[in-house]
Amino acid sequence: MGVFEGLHRERVTGSLAMFDRMIFKGYLTRLYPRENVRFFLWTQGVALKDFTPWAKATTERIANNARRVATEAGRPVISFDHVKTRNRAQRKDDLAKSIAERDGVTEGVVCLISAVEPCMSFQVRKSMKTHRLECTRRERKCLHHYLYLIDPEFGFMHVRIQGWIPYECQIYLNGREWLARQLDKAGIGYLRHENALVRVEDLEAASALCERFAHRAWPRVLNAWARRLNPMLRAIRAANYGGYYWVLDQAEIATDVMFHTRAQLLELWPDLVRHAALNMSSEDVLGFLGRKLHPSLAAEVVTDTKRRPEGWRVRHRMAGNWVKVYDKASVLPVQTVLNNPREFRVLRVFTDEAGRRERRWCPMRKGVCDLWRTFQVGIGANQRYLAALAAAPLKGEGVAALDTLCRPRTNRGRRVARFSPLNPADLALFRAALAGEHAITGFRNADITHRLYHRPAVDRDDAHRRCERVSRLIVKLRGHHLVAKVPRARLYRVTPYGQRVMAAAIATHDHHFPVHYIAAAG
Repeated sequence: MGVFEGLHRERVTGSLAMFDRMIFKGYLTRLYPRENVRFFLWTQGVALKDFTPWAKATTERIANNARRVATEAGRPVISFDHVKTRNRAQRKDDLAKSIAERDGVTEGVVCLISAVEPCMSFQVRKSMKTHRLECTRRERKCLHHYLYLIDPEFGFMHVRIQGWIPYECQIYLNGREWLARQLDKAGIGYLRHENALVRVEDLEAASALCERFAHRAWPRVLNAWARRLNPMLRAIRAANYGGYYWVLDQAEIATDVMFHTRAQLLELWPDLVRHAALNMSSEDVLGFLGRKLHPSLAAEVVTDTKRRPEGWRVRHRMAGNWVKVYDKASVLPVQTVLNNPREFRVLRVFTDEAGRRERRWCPMRKGVCDLWRTFQVGIGANQRYLAALAAAPLKGEGVAALDTLCRPRTNRGRRVARFSPLNPADLALFRAALAGEHAITGFRNADITHRLYHRPAVDRDDAHRRCERVSRLIVKLRGHHLVAKVPRARLYRVTPYGQRVMAAAIATHDHHFPVHYIAAAG
């Protein structure tokens, strides 16, 4: 159980981490170098001057094959003659779902939708320098075919094939759909609201299923769908150009915190939204997404909110990745969306020429072989975010404890001085202890020192004095039971009591006391 779930254990039944939206893309990588395309055309007996008629013929072949798959299943073929935008893409999905609902399709092909869309493809042109025909790769528009289907294992999904060389393939599926079908198969009871699981009888078994999902032999699964729509694969493999290289182009990893009732979630939700939107700094967001604040960091951190029919959504974006939180029925979903996994670093094992093995921190790759790493990274980001949400000041909670905080107390026979929510130094200490980057791993003396002192130490004596002062402050925090020492480590963690009280002190200072009153009191 995580920090957030433990803090609200009376309201929460449990949490479950799983893949949500997933977009795979397949690339015939050996076709991308221009000379390789030229050689492939040679294997097909096609000269460069005959490229366009040959490409149009292969486009028609792919289109006929896609129509055949749909018509043999007795399903409709729909043509879109406009270029895709984000809204249009959503329209295609909605149209396919409405057709499935209208026709009562519960398994198999739903429909085929063809649309002209922008893509990167090859074209033969005459070079202005050499005055010879050359094969170039550039952005253009070509026909794409979307085969929508309801798979017995993965549920509603689609497979998209690019009609023009290099025949890029895209496969969309939803991890929640897969999980629901696996729970049915295992006989595990659950309650579902739209795409969210609001109750699961056996969370441990469901978590094991989600872990197994991340370790599947994905190239084999994806290649089976690609072969269905790309009749050119046989010729490409015969020319020794291999098959598709699959990457996870976009992944949503969700951690669903399940409450007993929606009313219990709504008791917390306004305060959680306020805390997420107003109190989480750029440094906190960087910590959630696996980065640290550094002078060389060029990425921009953006926090935005959106009012949906169901309620508010808060999203934090950085370098193509983001983490978001929203409410749905009695579930609090926290999702990490990865479009740029290279922003995260993972440990890899390398073997040198002498056979020695060593571990190095390397950027995470998009290849589906690293899908289990993507799952782990997403879960870690979600847990860091939930731990930061645990520090949200809740109305009525923690406020009563402020009276105790503002008075001296005795701990193990020693007098412990009071704190004050009006004292800027005390508030700075509370903010440093509650920083999102410390939520999972805890903090050291150096971490608090770094946040309290924005300028480097003048000399060694000055650094020593700072360290001793922070040590005394940590002892004071421990004396008020706001933090606790991690066993067998030089680390400290904020206690659930400390999260409520320090967050309440910050909220009292920031939202309830007039600025001039604070200045006068100081």
